[in-house]
Amino acid sequence: MEILLIILHLAVCFILIAVVLLQSGKGADLASAFGGGSSQTALGARGATTLLSKITTGAAVLFMITSFSLAVLQMNKRGAGPVKLPPQGTQVNPAAAVPEASAPPAGGAGAEVLPQTAPAELPSPAAASPTPGGP
Repeated sequence: MEILLIILHLAVCFILIAVVLLQSGKGADLASAFGGGSSQTALGARGATTLLSKITTGAAVLFMITSFSLAVLQMNKRGAGPVKLPPQGTQVNPAAAVPEASAPPAGGAGAEVLPQTAPAELPSPAAASPTPGGP
């Protein structure tokens, strides 16, 4: 069902794009952009509704319906639902609600994790090398 809805949604998208691009705008000539005398104005009288405008309206409504349906399906699929609030008057500890996440290895996702060992003690620099000119 979800695949069929996605295919329908994509088809409606392409139809909507094509129909909108086929239409000519109101007052589409260059003179209307600069205030020239045109019989069609942005908020003026409209002519009869054309077939393209009816198809555009239908495709837009169908696009909204399929978009909403896909959103609802994804919400139900992921188990997301309304947020449940605790009863009024109870105190919530935000630190207890968030689980602790373990840090990823420093080398990346495929890095080998080596056991932690204490560093070997190194001799101090004074004891390792004799002082020059000394006994």
